[in-house]
Order: sequence, then structure tokens, then C-alpha cells
Amino acid sequence: MAEDARTTRRPSAQDFLELVERAKRGRLKLYVGFAAGVGKTWRMLEEAHALKRRGVDVVGALIETHGRAETRALIRDLEVVPRKEVEYRGVVVEEMDLAAVLARRPAVAIVDEIPHTNVPGSKNRKRYQDVLDLLAAGVNVIGALNIQHLESLNDLIQRNTHVTVRETVPDSFLEQADQVVNLDLAVEDLLERLKTGKIYPSEKIPWALTHFFRDQNLATLRELSLREVAESLDRSAAQAARLGETPGSTRGRVMVALSSNPPHALALLRRGSRMAGRLNTDWFVAYVETPQEAPERIGSEAQRNLLDNIEKARELGAEVVRLKSDDPAAALLDFARSHRVSDLIVGRTELPWWRRLLGRSVLQRLVDTSAGLDLHVVSFEGEEARP
Repeated sequence: MAEDARTTRRPSAQDFLELVERAKRGRLKLYVGFAAGVGKTWRMLEEAHALKRRGVDVVGALIETHGRAETRALIRDLEVVPRKEVEYRGVVVEEMDLAAVLARRPAVAIVDEIPHTNVPGSKNRKRYQDVLDLLAAGVNVIGALNIQHLESLNDLIQRNTHVTVRETVPDSFLEQADQVVNLDLAVEDLLERLKTGKIYPSEKIPWALTHFFRDQNLATLRELSLREVAESLDRSAAQAARLGETPGSTRGRVMVALSSNPPHALALLRRGSRMAGRLNTDWFVAYVETPQEAPERIGSEAQRNLLDNIEKARELGAEVVRLKSDDPAAALLDFARSHRVSDLIVGRTELPWWRRLLGRSVLQRLVDTSAGLDLHVVSFEGEEARP
């Protein structure tokens, strides 16, 4: 009797290829905290010494002590790869020497401050990309980052803490981790550590207490950290069971609809990344090129912003799709229905009253004709638009 393809899912060649590639790749363990001072570097160094005692070849690829004597003392006899000195605008900057670590090829490399932006001229723009290079070369990495540096949380953290985080890592990086350890600490204990000089030098303590290290900020970040790591573990468990899933258990995909030059593109992309992460599914970013928005008809600034948005979408793990049509609503819905999209995210735009009188907007047409899809209309109230 013929096998019913609707009830049984056979592992595909792509599934097997993913297993093979995963076997070649180094493993990634991340220590995640909600603020400086919760003990990420300390725990990484403790683990490094434990591995060394068991005969594992482990080195410090980049260890940041932040001038803390107790952290510096914990390095002890651990081998540390010397940093590379790079001159930039008359200033000598020290960076992780990626080439030296790859040449040394340890079994395990310790990498601190993963969201760091490398000095211009480095092989990679961000340190997390250096980590990906190490993993691709078969080097296992133990690393650390704080939750506020996760790209999709950027708007949420800005709104709740009024702190702008400049250096971020894409959610897809956290999702690649084989093990995530959340370092939790009571807010009161962290503040006590700060006040006794265990996090920053004494001259920086008053400023920290009135800015980032306020009680409410730390409580918000702690809650986000606990929730994000829990969701990450859920995603990892679902990914591990993926080969045994049936088609009926697979969630639909997420799609973000962008115009060629939206002022709130980053907010939409982060919302799509968060939703796809929670649903543990793939996601698309689609923009419709109408005859009025052909490359030769839009300005150079709009072109540049479009390319920036495409790059950011790919960084966040989306598949970017360009659709050509003079009817954006119909093109978006046709693509969504043919690619098993269940959730469509669009931004709310305020049209002038005279435009509304001329006919239905793209958003209104999507609301009227998106039967079978969950339509998420994002309001940007209180969020700063791109200049």
C-alpha cells in the first residue's frame, strides 16, 4: 500500500546535510546576563580552568577584565592569545587576533564581549562574526553577552529603560548556541556589587547609579533575560525534534511587508524576528517594486536605505523577496498564500485626508482581503523615525 505523505514526514537530503555540517562545526556555549557585573567573565574563566584540568586545549581568545583585579587574578596560568594592535585615526586599538586564534586552533576558545564592533579595516565588522568564523573552522567557543545587545529587543529596551544600545547581535546568533546559560542575580545584590567598586571604578559609580543601573531598568532587563533564555531553550528543543515533526505540527511562516523606504523599517524587522523566534519558524521580508518605485525612479538616498534594510533583514535571519507589481496588496497576499505564511506584519501609515478620499490604502485592502492570515498592524507611536 502506498505511504500517505500527508501523515508521515521523511527526513530529506537537506536534513542530512544539516546534520553533517553541524558535526563539522564547533560548538557554541553562551553565558547571558542582564547587566555588567553578574559574573559572566568569572564563570567563563572558571569553566576554562576546569576544562584545562581535564586535559582540554583551551585558550583565552579575548578576555576583558575591565580593570577588575579579582577577574585578572582568575586568569592565572590560562594561555591567552595576544591581542592585535591596530592604529585607527592616530589611536592604537587592541582587538582579538582572529588569524592568530585560527592558526593556534585550540579545542576551546574563550571570547568575551561578543557584541563589540571591531575597528574599521578588520576582517569582520562585528566580533560575533569572528566567533562564527571560529565555529566554521571547528573551534568550540565559550562566549558572553548581555541581553540588551540582542537586536530584536533594541526598541523594547529603548522604550522601557530610555537607554540606547548601539552594539547589537542578531537573534540568529543566539539561536545557533548549543547551550545557553543565564546568569541571574538579585537586583539588590548587583547594586551592592556596584557600590563596593566590584563593577566600575569609584569615579564612575554615581553616574551608573543614575543612568543604566537604576532599579527599574535592572528589574526590566532581568525579566527580559529570564524570558529570552527560556524561549531560546524552547526553540532549541523544538529544533532538536524537527526531524520527527509531522506536517500538521509545523507552524506557518512569518512575513514582514516593507515599502522601498519606510521610516520605521528597523522596528518592523525586529518585530518580525521576535515573532518568528517565538513561533520557531522561518520568515520573509517582502517589498513590492511598483512602476513608480523602479530603481531608476527612486532617489539615491531611498536606494541606500533599501539596501541597508535588506542587509539588516538578512542579518536577522530573514529571506528577502522582491515582488514586481502595480498592485502591492495583491502581490503580497499572493506570495503569502503560496509560501504558507500565517502571520503578516505591516506598519501603520497615516495618509493625508485627501489621499484617503481617493480610495482604499494598501493597508485597508490587506485588512479587507487577508482572510486566512493573521494581520499584525504595528503602530510606531513613541518610536523615533529614521531621519
